[in-house]
Amino acid sequence: MNVLLTGAFGRVGTAIIDHLAERDEYDYTYLNRSDRDEYETFVADVADYDAIRPAFDGADAVVHLAGYPETDGTFEQTLDNNIRGMYNVLEAAKDAEVERFVFGSTNHVVGMYEVENAPDIYYPDFGLTVDEDAPHRPDSYYGASKAYDEDLGRYYVENFEFPKRFYALRICSVRHEEYDHPYGDAELGVDEGTWERGSDEYDEMVARMKAMWQSRRDLAQMVDRCLRDDSVEFDVFYGVSANDRRWFDIDHAREVIGYEPQDNGEEWDSPPE
Repeated sequence: MNVLLTGAFGRVGTAIIDHLAERDEYDYTYLNRSDRDEYETFVADVADYDAIRPAFDGADAVVHLAGYPETDGTFEQTLDNNIRGMYNVLEAAKDAEVERFVFGSTNHVVGMYEVENAPDIYYPDFGLTVDEDAPHRPDSYYGASKAYDEDLGRYYVENFEFPKRFYALRICSVRHEEYDHPYGDAELGVDEGTWERGSDEYDEMVARMKAMWQSRRDLAQMVDRCLRDDSVEFDVFYGVSANDRRWFDIDHAREVIGYEPQDNGEEWDSPPE
């Protein structure tokens, strides 16, 4: 299968490269705004349709990750990178007759559940489950842009011949390899001098990540399951590991695409040495 990966060299894209790129069943092409010496790359911005369109020729699937990735984004930033960029990628996939579209959405599409209930929601037995049928409750322009993108994807698969399948992955907390564990954000804060290890801020960040973490290998497995699936026209799945204290549902992903996460934040009681 020929797979085009946009936004290839960010946190999520590199997890896919690290765990799936060497699989015999996949032949990856990378599209990114900047180049890397070790990879042959289409260097283009998804906001520029003419620049990205050639990258889609011959693709069987696109995994679309490019866009502004943070909740601090202004409307203008999300408009160009997330909304116009999504439209361009869907148009290119339609024109190139790409069959399946895996979209890197975000938990911030329903982020107000966390905003309303933090920090209590980070701890065991809070009693809330947010599933694929929960209404959009974005917590930022970023979350709102991803909600729009999910709806635009549904519009395309239900109204055009291509793409035929659309998978919206509401990704939670995937981190670079160095911080790929439930103490990752807390340890990053220590490394950056934001707080001290053992402080209240440190402990709260650990609690949050024990709920929100999706390991890099679990994220890659979820993408792999979407690329192998032949049942979905449009669906939404939460990108989170099998954390005991998560509030996002993964039973739906287990049942529909066979997602079987390997990691659980509760299995960690300290950062790696």
